[in-house]
Amino acid sequence: MPMKPFKNLTKLALNSKNSRGRLIKEDLSHSRSEFQRDRDRILHSAAFRRLKHKTQVFVSHEGDHYRTRLTHSLEVSQIARSIARIFYLNEELTETLALAHDIGHPPFGHAGEDALKIAMKNHHGFDHNDQAIRIVHQLEKKYFDFDGLNLTWESLEGLVKHNGPLISSMPPAIKSLNNEFDLKLMNYSSLEAQVAAIADDIAYNNHDIDDGLRAGFFNYDDLRELPLVGDIISDLPNDFDQYEIPRINNEITRRSTSLMIDDVI
Repeated sequence: MPMKPFKNLTKLALNSKNSRGRLIKEDLSHSRSEFQRDRDRILHSAAFRRLKHKTQVFVSHEGDHYRTRLTHSLEVSQIARSIARIFYLNEELTETLALAHDIGHPPFGHAGEDALKIAMKNHHGFDHNDQAIRIVHQLEKKYFDFDGLNLTWESLEGLVKHNGPLISSMPPAIKSLNNEFDLKLMNYSSLEAQVAAIADDIAYNNHDIDDGLRAGFFNYDDLRELPLVGDIISDLPNDFDQYEIPRINNEITRRSTSLMIDDVI
């Protein structure tokens, strides 16, 4: 599908000019939109830098090509912006939410989160989305005037609800923030947040295939039995195994990623 030329945002997009603002009032920037400022605050946060040492699936020191939470977040951002641009949504907000969506994850992947849930069972447990809010609202220490990053309402709302409304449970940090800055937890999030969520799914489904092949957890014949990726492998040249393994893996994941993005569109 050819790239559409730039035009104004769709009526369904969120415009930073109409932002509900920040919990603590700040002067507007002369050079950046409010969502650009949010993105930059995420990028320059200590929590974002820590993602480079946090496991996505494989411990990073096992090989210099396995994904970490940091590289995963960058891949999500690229996919999310590609989709947002097609629909004329706000790319800056979409990028902010894509970069921030894993910022509350602990080390050691889901095993790390499970261990923390057990260790913290007498203290409201542990939830990575709740920890993300705790980080951006309380733990980052970068400004004289407030704790946290003082993100816009739209960024906080999208971060809290990028996986959907919070209907049945409300972890403590999210509950506290919601009491201060009503995030409409029962409603669905913005389209920008929903795009960031589906971009997350596309990214990890595809890079898990690449990382799994590199690690030898499965092979190309195993993948032939699966929907979608099996069809992609069947469409490769009959002599594709003459190529280097990284080239083959990249060809498979590139085609699969493009197919999923096109399907969303």
